[in-house]
Amino acid sequence: MKITHTDIYRFSIPMEPFVIATGTMDYAQNVFIRIHTDTDFYGVGECSAFPMIVGETQETCLAMAKDFARLWKGKDPLDIEGRILELNNFTAHNSTIKSAFDMALYDLAAKNAGQPLYKYLGGKKRSIETDMTIGIGSPDEMVETALKYQSQGAKILKIKLGKKPEVDLLRIRKIREGVGKGMVLRIDANQGWNFEEALHCLNGMNDLDIEFCEQPMRTWYDDQLPDLNKKTSIKIMADESCYNHHDARKLINSQACDYINIKFAKSGGINEGLKVHDIASKAGMSCMIGSMLESRIALSANLHFAYACQGIKYFDLDTCLLGHLIDPVKGGVTYEGFFLDIPDTPGIGADADDDFLKTCEKWRI
Repeated sequence: MKITHTDIYRFSIPMEPFVIATGTMDYAQNVFIRIHTDTDFYGVGECSAFPMIVGETQETCLAMAKDFARLWKGKDPLDIEGRILELNNFTAHNSTIKSAFDMALYDLAAKNAGQPLYKYLGGKKRSIETDMTIGIGSPDEMVETALKYQSQGAKILKIKLGKKPEVDLLRIRKIREGVGKGMVLRIDANQGWNFEEALHCLNGMNDLDIEFCEQPMRTWYDDQLPDLNKKTSIKIMADESCYNHHDARKLINSQACDYINIKFAKSGGINEGLKVHDIASKAGMSCMIGSMLESRIALSANLHFAYACQGIKYFDLDTCLLGHLIDPVKGGVTYEGFFLDIPDTPGIGADADDDFLKTCEKWRI
Protein backbone atom coordinates (compact mmCIF):
# COMPACT_ATOMS: atom_id res chain seq x y z
CA MET A 1 0.00 0.00 0.00
CA LYS A 2 1.33 3.44 -0.92
CA ILE A 3 0.14 6.97 -0.11
CA THR A 4 -0.90 8.77 -3.30
CA HIS A 5 -2.04 12.12 -1.92
CA THR A 6 -3.46 13.85 1.14
CA ASP A 7 -6.43 16.22 1.30
CA ILE A 8 -6.21 18.85 4.02
CA TYR A 9 -9.21 20.89 5.21
CA ARG A 10 -9.64 23.95 7.40
CA PHE A 11 -12.25 22.30 9.62
CA SER A 12 -13.62 25.24 11.62
CA ILE A 13 -16.62 24.45 13.82
CA PRO A 14 -18.62 27.38 15.23
CA MET A 15 -19.40 27.09 18.92
CA GLU A 16 -20.55 28.94 21.98
CA PRO A 17 -17.61 30.67 23.76
CA PHE A 18 -15.76 28.31 26.11
CA VAL A 19 -13.73 29.84 28.95
CA ILE A 20 -10.82 28.26 30.86
CA ALA A 21 -8.09 29.79 33.03
CA THR A 22 -5.77 30.47 30.09
CA GLY A 23 -8.25 31.90 27.56
CA THR A 24 -11.50 31.74 25.61
CA MET A 25 -12.31 29.77 22.44
CA ASP A 26 -15.06 31.07 20.12
CA TYR A 27 -14.78 28.30 17.55
CA ALA A 28 -13.07 24.93 17.27
CA GLN A 29 -9.83 25.52 15.35
CA ASN A 30 -9.73 22.08 13.79
CA VAL A 31 -7.94 20.49 10.83
CA PHE A 32 -9.26 17.43 9.01
CA ILE A 33 -7.26 15.22 6.66
CA ARG A 34 -7.84 12.27 4.37
CA ILE A 35 -4.77 10.24 3.46
CA HIS A 36 -5.48 8.48 0.14
CA THR A 37 -3.71 5.32 -1.02
CA ASP A 38 -3.41 3.19 -4.14
CA THR A 39 -6.09 0.89 -2.69
CA ASP A 40 -9.79 1.40 -2.00
CA PHE A 41 -8.97 2.72 1.48
CA TYR A 42 -8.25 6.19 2.76
CA GLY A 43 -7.57 7.18 6.35
CA VAL A 44 -9.13 10.10 8.20
CA GLY A 45 -7.64 12.22 10.95
CA GLU A 46 -8.66 15.30 12.89
CA CYS A 47 -6.98 17.58 15.39
CA SER A 48 -8.16 20.57 17.40
CA ALA A 49 -5.69 23.40 17.97
CA PHE A 50 -5.83 24.92 21.43
CA PRO A 51 -3.10 27.59 21.23
CA MET A 52 -3.20 28.75 24.83
CA ILE A 53 -2.39 25.22 26.00
CA VAL A 54 -0.47 23.34 23.31
CA GLY A 55 0.91 26.35 21.43
CA GLU A 56 -0.41 25.47 17.99
CA THR A 57 -2.99 27.40 16.01
CA GLN A 58 -5.11 26.30 13.09
CA GLU A 59 -2.70 28.16 10.80
CA THR A 60 0.41 26.42 12.14
CA CYS A 61 -1.36 23.07 11.90
CA LEU A 62 -2.31 23.71 8.27
CA ALA A 63 1.23 24.78 7.40
CA MET A 64 2.79 21.71 8.99
CA ALA A 65 0.14 19.44 7.47
CA LYS A 66 1.31 20.39 3.99
CA ASP A 67 4.90 19.54 4.92
CA PHE A 68 3.87 16.23 6.49
CA ALA A 69 1.81 15.29 3.42
CA ARG A 70 4.79 15.91 1.13
CA LEU A 71 7.03 13.89 3.44
CA TRP A 72 4.74 10.85 3.33
CA LYS A 73 3.81 10.86 -0.35
CA GLY A 74 4.66 7.51 -1.94
CA LYS A 75 5.36 5.88 1.45
CA ASP A 76 3.76 2.83 3.07
CA PRO A 77 1.07 3.95 5.58
CA LEU A 78 1.04 0.53 7.26
CA ASP A 79 4.57 1.12 8.56
CA ILE A 80 3.20 3.22 11.39
CA GLU A 81 6.40 3.35 13.45
CA GLY A 82 8.40 4.41 10.39
CA ARG A 83 5.96 7.16 9.43
CA ILE A 84 5.76 8.54 12.99
CA LEU A 85 9.56 8.52 13.25
CA GLU A 86 9.73 10.59 10.05
CA LEU A 87 7.44 13.22 11.56
CA ASN A 88 9.40 13.33 14.80
CA ASN A 89 12.69 13.64 12.92
CA PHE A 90 11.21 16.40 10.77
CA THR A 91 9.99 18.55 13.68
CA ALA A 92 10.51 18.30 17.42
CA HIS A 93 7.06 19.44 18.55
CA ASN A 94 3.75 20.17 16.75
CA SER A 95 2.01 17.30 18.51
CA THR A 96 -1.49 18.54 17.65
CA ILE A 97 -1.17 18.26 13.86
CA LYS A 98 0.91 15.11 14.27
CA SER A 99 -2.08 13.54 15.99
CA ALA A 100 -4.27 13.96 12.89
CA PHE A 101 -1.71 12.16 10.70
CA ASP A 102 -1.18 9.47 13.33
CA MET A 103 -4.95 8.95 13.54
CA ALA A 104 -5.25 8.56 9.77
CA LEU A 105 -2.56 5.85 9.81
CA TYR A 106 -4.39 3.85 12.45
CA ASP A 107 -7.67 4.31 10.60
CA LEU A 108 -6.04 2.91 7.45
CA ALA A 109 -4.40 0.02 9.30
CA ALA A 110 -7.66 -1.04 10.96
CA LYS A 111 -9.59 -0.72 7.70
CA ASN A 112 -6.95 -2.83 5.96
CA ALA A 113 -7.37 -5.46 8.69
CA GLY A 114 -11.17 -5.29 8.38
CA GLN A 115 -11.54 -4.47 12.08
CA PRO A 116 -12.86 -1.60 14.17
CA LEU A 117 -9.90 0.26 15.59
CA TYR A 118 -10.37 -0.92 19.17
CA LYS A 119 -10.18 -4.57 18.05
CA TYR A 120 -7.14 -3.82 15.90
CA LEU A 121 -5.53 -2.41 19.07
CA GLY A 122 -6.47 -5.53 21.04
CA GLY A 123 -9.28 -3.96 23.05
CA LYS A 124 -12.89 -4.73 23.82
CA LYS A 125 -15.97 -2.66 24.46
CA ARG A 126 -16.95 -1.60 27.96
CA SER A 127 -19.32 0.90 29.55
CA ILE A 128 -17.89 4.42 29.27
CA GLU A 129 -19.54 7.47 30.82
CA THR A 130 -18.17 10.94 30.20
CA ASP A 131 -18.04 13.81 32.62
CA MET A 132 -19.45 17.21 31.66
CA THR A 133 -17.18 20.24 31.78
CA ILE A 134 -18.25 23.59 33.20
CA GLY A 135 -16.26 26.56 31.90
CA ILE A 136 -15.32 29.47 34.13
CA GLY A 137 -18.01 32.03 34.87
CA SER A 138 -19.46 33.70 37.93
CA PRO A 139 -20.23 31.32 40.82
CA ASP A 140 -23.97 31.65 40.19
CA GLU A 141 -23.57 31.02 36.45
CA MET A 142 -21.53 27.89 37.12
CA VAL A 143 -24.07 26.60 39.63
CA GLU A 144 -26.81 27.13 37.07
CA THR A 145 -24.85 25.11 34.50
CA ALA A 146 -24.16 22.36 37.03
CA LEU A 147 -27.84 22.06 37.88
CA LYS A 148 -28.71 21.98 34.17
CA TYR A 149 -26.36 19.05 33.55
CA GLN A 150 -27.61 17.31 36.69
CA SER A 151 -31.21 17.62 35.47
CA GLN A 152 -30.13 16.06 32.16
CA GLY A 153 -28.76 13.01 33.96
CA ALA A 154 -25.06 13.82 34.24
CA LYS A 155 -23.37 12.06 37.16
CA ILE A 156 -19.86 13.53 36.85
CA LEU A 157 -18.88 17.21 36.55
CA LYS A 158 -15.47 18.65 35.75
CA ILE A 159 -15.26 22.21 37.06
CA LYS A 160 -12.86 24.66 35.44
CA LEU A 161 -11.04 26.82 38.01
CA GLY A 162 -7.70 28.62 38.08
CA LYS A 163 -8.58 32.28 38.49
CA LYS A 164 -8.61 34.15 41.82
CA PRO A 165 -8.26 31.56 44.60
CA GLU A 166 -10.98 32.91 46.90
CA VAL A 167 -13.46 33.14 44.01
CA ASP A 168 -12.47 29.64 42.90
CA LEU A 169 -13.22 28.33 46.39
CA LEU A 170 -16.58 30.08 46.30
CA ARG A 171 -17.32 28.59 42.89
CA ILE A 172 -16.68 25.00 43.91
CA ARG A 173 -18.36 25.34 47.31
CA LYS A 174 -21.55 26.78 45.80
CA ILE A 175 -21.59 24.06 43.14
CA ARG A 176 -21.28 21.32 45.77
CA GLU A 177 -24.07 22.91 47.78
CA GLY A 178 -26.21 23.14 44.65
CA VAL A 179 -25.81 19.60 43.32
CA GLY A 180 -25.66 17.83 46.67
CA LYS A 181 -23.45 14.96 47.83
CA GLY A 182 -24.29 12.41 45.15
CA MET A 183 -22.63 14.13 42.20
CA VAL A 184 -18.99 13.34 41.40
CA LEU A 185 -16.99 16.58 41.23
CA ARG A 186 -13.52 16.88 39.74
CA ILE A 187 -11.73 20.17 39.13
CA ASP A 188 -9.31 21.43 36.49
CA ALA A 189 -7.21 24.53 37.17
CA ASN A 190 -5.57 24.51 33.71
CA GLN A 191 -2.27 25.74 35.22
CA GLY A 192 -4.00 28.74 36.76
CA TRP A 193 -2.42 28.69 40.24
CA ASN A 194 1.07 28.98 41.67
CA PHE A 195 2.20 26.66 44.47
CA GLU A 196 0.83 28.74 47.36
CA GLU A 197 -2.50 29.30 45.61
CA ALA A 198 -2.84 25.63 44.71
CA LEU A 199 -2.11 24.53 48.26
CA HIS A 200 -4.54 27.08 49.68
CA CYS A 201 -7.33 26.11 47.27
CA LEU A 202 -6.92 22.35 47.53
CA ASN A 203 -6.74 22.35 51.32
CA GLY A 204 -9.66 24.78 51.36
CA MET A 205 -11.93 22.26 49.67
CA ASN A 206 -10.98 19.14 51.65
CA ASP A 207 -14.53 18.83 52.94
CA LEU A 208 -16.16 18.98 49.48
CA ASP A 209 -15.39 15.40 48.32
CA ILE A 210 -13.38 16.38 45.24
CA GLU A 211 -12.36 13.35 43.15
CA PHE A 212 -9.14 14.94 41.88
CA CYS A 213 -7.58 18.18 40.70
CA GLU A 214 -6.25 18.33 37.16
CA GLN A 215 -3.12 20.41 36.42
CA PRO A 216 -3.13 22.81 39.38
CA MET A 217 0.02 24.76 38.39
CA ARG A 218 1.94 26.00 35.37
CA THR A 219 4.31 23.41 33.97
CA TRP A 220 7.30 25.52 34.98
CA TYR A 221 6.39 24.61 38.57
CA ASP A 222 6.60 20.87 37.85
CA ASP A 223 9.51 20.63 40.31
CA GLN A 224 7.03 21.62 43.03
CA LEU A 225 4.37 19.08 42.10
CA PRO A 226 5.77 16.32 44.35
CA ASP A 227 5.66 18.68 47.35
CA LEU A 228 2.11 19.77 46.51
CA ASN A 229 1.07 16.15 46.14
CA LYS A 230 2.37 15.38 49.62
CA LYS A 231 0.70 18.37 51.25
CA THR A 232 -2.86 17.90 49.99
CA SER A 233 -5.26 15.00 50.40
CA ILE A 234 -6.92 15.75 47.04
CA LYS A 235 -5.52 13.57 44.28
CA ILE A 236 -3.57 15.33 41.51
CA MET A 237 -3.86 14.54 37.80
CA ALA A 238 -1.12 15.72 35.43
CA ASP A 239 -2.34 17.11 32.12
CA GLU A 240 -0.16 19.77 30.49
CA SER A 241 2.77 18.41 32.51
CA CYS A 242 2.62 15.15 30.52
CA TYR A 243 2.99 15.18 26.74
CA ASN A 244 4.86 11.91 26.16
CA HIS A 245 5.97 8.74 27.89
CA HIS A 246 9.21 10.38 29.05
CA ASP A 247 7.16 13.01 30.88
CA ALA A 248 5.06 10.20 32.36
CA ARG A 249 8.18 8.39 33.58
CA LYS A 250 9.54 11.51 35.27
CA LEU A 251 6.22 12.34 36.93
CA ILE A 252 5.84 8.80 38.22
CA ASN A 253 9.43 8.53 39.48
CA SER A 254 9.15 11.83 41.37
CA GLN A 255 5.73 10.92 42.81
CA ALA A 256 4.39 14.19 41.42
CA CYS A 257 0.85 13.02 40.66
CA ASP A 258 -1.70 10.28 41.17
CA TYR A 259 -3.12 10.14 37.63
CA ILE A 260 -2.25 11.20 34.07
CA ASN A 261 -4.53 12.71 31.43
CA ILE A 262 -3.77 11.44 27.92
CA LYS A 263 -4.79 13.71 25.04
CA PHE A 264 -3.87 13.11 21.42
CA ALA A 265 -3.21 16.83 20.92
CA LYS A 266 -0.38 16.49 23.46
CA SER A 267 0.95 13.02 22.72
CA GLY A 268 0.88 13.39 18.95
CA GLY A 269 -1.76 10.70 18.65
CA ILE A 270 -2.45 7.05 19.35
CA ASN A 271 1.11 5.74 18.96
CA GLU A 272 2.62 7.84 21.76
CA GLY A 273 -0.61 7.75 23.77
CA LEU A 274 -0.26 3.96 24.01
CA LYS A 275 3.27 4.39 25.36
CA VAL A 276 2.10 6.85 28.03
CA HIS A 277 -0.65 4.42 29.03
CA ASP A 278 1.77 1.49 29.21
CA ILE A 279 4.26 3.39 31.40
CA ALA A 280 1.46 4.44 33.76
CA SER A 281 -0.10 0.97 33.86
CA LYS A 282 3.21 -0.68 34.75
CA ALA A 283 3.46 1.75 37.67
CA GLY A 284 -0.10 1.00 38.77
CA MET A 285 -1.27 4.51 37.85
CA SER A 286 -4.67 5.10 36.27
CA CYS A 287 -5.20 7.48 33.36
CA MET A 288 -7.89 9.68 31.87
CA ILE A 289 -8.63 10.05 28.17
CA GLY A 290 -9.27 13.70 27.42
CA SER A 291 -9.91 15.91 24.44
CA MET A 292 -9.80 19.50 23.22
CA LEU A 293 -12.68 20.72 21.00
CA GLU A 294 -12.68 17.95 18.41
CA SER A 295 -15.70 16.79 16.42
CA ARG A 296 -17.05 13.25 16.63
CA ILE A 297 -14.28 12.11 14.24
CA ALA A 298 -11.42 12.46 16.72
CA LEU A 299 -13.82 11.64 19.55
CA SER A 300 -14.46 8.28 17.86
CA ALA A 301 -10.72 7.60 17.85
CA ASN A 302 -10.62 8.57 21.55
CA LEU A 303 -13.33 6.03 22.33
CA HIS A 304 -11.55 3.25 20.44
CA PHE A 305 -8.38 4.13 22.36
CA ALA A 306 -10.25 3.96 25.68
CA TYR A 307 -11.66 0.53 24.77
CA ALA A 308 -8.12 -0.65 24.04
CA CYS A 309 -6.52 0.71 27.22
CA GLN A 310 -7.87 -0.85 30.38
CA GLY A 311 -5.76 1.46 32.54
CA ILE A 312 -7.94 4.39 31.49
CA LYS A 313 -10.42 4.77 34.34
CA TYR A 314 -11.59 8.35 33.78
CA PHE A 315 -13.29 9.77 30.71
CA ASP A 316 -13.48 13.39 29.63
CA LEU A 317 -15.18 12.88 26.27
CA ASP A 318 -17.78 15.64 26.27
CA THR A 319 -16.09 17.73 23.56
CA CYS A 320 -19.08 17.58 21.19
CA LEU A 321 -21.51 18.51 23.96
CA LEU A 322 -19.77 21.76 24.93
CA GLY A 323 -21.37 24.14 22.50
CA HIS A 324 -20.61 22.94 18.96
CA LEU A 325 -23.30 24.65 16.89
CA ILE A 326 -23.10 22.12 14.04
CA ASP A 327 -22.16 18.44 13.71
CA PRO A 328 -20.04 18.01 10.54
CA VAL A 329 -19.66 14.24 10.92
CA LYS A 330 -21.22 11.10 9.50
CA GLY A 331 -21.04 7.81 11.36
CA GLY A 332 -18.93 7.53 14.46
CA VAL A 333 -19.53 7.74 18.17
CA THR A 334 -23.00 8.28 19.60
CA TYR A 335 -24.21 9.42 23.01
CA GLU A 336 -26.93 7.71 25.02
CA GLY A 337 -27.29 10.32 27.69
CA PHE A 338 -23.68 10.61 28.84
CA PHE A 339 -22.65 7.08 27.85
CA LEU A 340 -20.75 6.55 24.60
CA ASP A 341 -20.90 3.79 22.01
CA ILE A 342 -19.72 3.23 18.45
CA PRO A 343 -20.71 0.82 15.67
CA ASP A 344 -18.38 -2.07 14.83
CA THR A 345 -17.39 -0.71 11.43
CA PRO A 346 -13.78 -1.02 10.18
CA GLY A 347 -11.33 1.67 11.20
CA ILE A 348 -12.37 4.66 13.26
CA GLY A 349 -15.87 4.42 11.79
CA ALA A 350 -16.36 8.18 11.36
CA ASP A 351 -15.84 10.59 8.48
CA ALA A 352 -16.52 14.20 7.63
CA ASP A 353 -19.79 15.12 5.99
CA ASP A 354 -19.08 15.86 2.33
CA ASP A 355 -21.54 18.75 2.23
CA PHE A 356 -19.71 20.42 5.11
CA LEU A 357 -16.35 19.80 3.43
CA LYS A 358 -17.55 21.75 0.38
CA THR A 359 -17.64 24.83 2.62
CA CYS A 360 -14.07 24.27 3.90
CA GLU A 361 -10.86 25.62 2.47
CA LYS A 362 -8.95 22.67 1.00
CA TRP A 363 -5.44 21.74 -0.14
CA ARG A 364 -4.38 18.56 -1.98
CA ILE A 365 -0.77 17.45 -1.62
